Amino acid sequence: MLWRCVLRIPYRSTTTRPVRDVLRKMSTADALSAEITKQTALLNELRLQNNDPARLDATKRELGELKRRFAAISRVNDPAENGAPADRDEGKKRERLLLKTAKGTRDYGPAEMYCREHIERKVKDVFTTYGGSCLDTPVFERKDILAGKYGEDQKLIFDLMDQGGEQLALRYDHTVPLARYIAMSGATVQGKIWQVGKVYRRDSPVMSKGRMREFMQADLDIVGVWDPMIPDAEIVSLLCTILSNLDVGEFTIKINHRKILDGIFEVCGVPSDKIRSISSAVDKLDKLPWSDVKKEMTEEKGLSSDAADKIGEYVKHKGGPALLDQLKADEVLMSNPSAKQGLQDMELLFTLLKAYNNVIDKISFDMSLARGLDYYTGIIYEAIVEASAPPGFSSANATAPPPATAGASSPAQPKKKSKKPKADTLEEEEEIDESQVGVGSIAAGGRYDNLVGLFTSAAAGEGKKGASLPCIGVSIGMDRIFAIIWPKWVEKGMRSKETMVYVMAAGDGLLEERIRLVQELRDAGVKTDFLAKKKPKLPAQFAAAEKDEVPFDIILGADELKEGLVTVKEQKWEFVDGKKAKVQSADQGIKVRREELVAWLKSTPTYLNWSSGRLI
Repeated sequence: MLWRCVLRIPYRSTTTRPVRDVLRKMSTADALSAEITKQTALLNELRLQNNDPARLDATKRELGELKRRFAAISRVNDPAENGAPADRDEGKKRERLLLKTAKGTRDYGPAEMYCREHIERKVKDVFTTYGGSCLDTPVFERKDILAGKYGEDQKLIFDLMDQGGEQLALRYDHTVPLARYIAMSGATVQGKIWQVGKVYRRDSPVMSKGRMREFMQADLDIVGVWDPMIPDAEIVSLLCTILSNLDVGEFTIKINHRKILDGIFEVCGVPSDKIRSISSAVDKLDKLPWSDVKKEMTEEKGLSSDAADKIGEYVKHKGGPALLDQLKADEVLMSNPSAKQGLQDMELLFTLLKAYNNVIDKISFDMSLARGLDYYTGIIYEAIVEASAPPGFSSANATAPPPATAGASSPAQPKKKSKKPKADTLEEEEEIDESQVGVGSIAAGGRYDNLVGLFTSAAAGEGKKGASLPCIGVSIGMDRIFAIIWPKWVEKGMRSKETMVYVMAAGDGLLEERIRLVQELRDAGVKTDFLAKKKPKLPAQFAAAEKDEVPFDIILGADELKEGLVTVKEQKWEFVDGKKAKVQSADQGIKVRREELVAWLKSTPTYLNWSSGRLI
């Protein structure tokens, strides 16, 4: 009977309601975690199958929503987030902080930044020489501004979480924000506009080649209605001038015309709804052999083998004005209005380029150049150097048939290392063998006459047409150029800092006297520094100046100051075992009158050649 009495006792839970809620939410979190794992596996499977982009995007959105819900519940379950006292052993259990930059990003030290600023100054100098005006746009845009502008690269846009009712994304380039800016002004902007700043793409980074997720681009665009091909020739000339002024080595500017490409696709039998996707496949001929590109066209994008072979006969051509004559003799191609207009534009462009010095010999009319972005409407171009292509790959044999010999291999392809799980998103990403990847193009661009009108029409409402404005521009990949220039910069023994003079004191610190001279030199435009110590020892001051690679040491002494003199010792550097080292000298320097010091410094070869950046 006792057990029956026990069962009649009403049960009262000792668990409070908040604790029960947490337990219930923890159960929901477990379910969400399982669902995230399942959805991640599905996403990876779709990626491997090169599935429909629309389905991929939908799967990504679902995965993102699951992760947001999981994060929200995790915060509720965290005692610290709910005002509860943290566990006293929390500090012991917490994992060590991983000090690293996010994937696809990096820090640049002072010496590297000096080189990067040198590159940026040269680029901006050409922008202003050509009559450009500066613009700055936000790093992030409304997502609907960026959507639908980048073709297959749409998936590379960095989405931001909902910010106060606005769906935002980091800018992918400077072109679309510029078009948005022009549309907001009523399409009344005219002239040359440049912008230098960071852009973002969720691509597989190759850090050593300057291919990152956060990177610097420098753009100049010519906006407005001008006579045919004059702005196009100006942009090509500007790009040649910039690359000639930088130490990138020999370069080639590949040029093609979107209307010629579209005409080729049409006469080869490509359906209109496949033209852009086939164009993206052709654009890969700079890093893949024709056999692989044809396979993508036929097996992945559904193009007939006969149509692909016809395209292959056209895209193998490259050259100069002579290629124009060859194409104009093609009756089938000239019967297509789009191709005919494109060839007429290219003929006029070559005529104008001959009027610019040292431009025409840098140009290659390359029929394989396609540029995958959707907004291009006319001339397209990209600049390449020797390091652009993957190691072992030559664009000269890109359209050659595959080797017949059994076991012969294709040109080197980027090798994918083992997958590593991403701790923050529970996804896996493939690591790329950087030794098998080229720098890629270092600059690119083209004409986009409809992008501004796309924005104004969308703003005007359905069925209404807004004002449009033709544009043409070029984007210069500053990080890729840096990846090429930096090793040469180091080999040449270039400077790592702008400081030209270091003011020192012998004997008593002479702090106030040092500060007065430092300020006097700075006011005269001489970059000057000193050791922030009241009574520093002379060896410590020399060591600080040597560390900063300062060429002029100015030494103050009590006796010399009374006579109105200072001692100037010029330091020089040399290579020792491949490294920069200061030249050891018994020279005690020369005496210079204080009132003549600025003029003396500005007359030296070091000062006169300062802008070269050379130390040795």
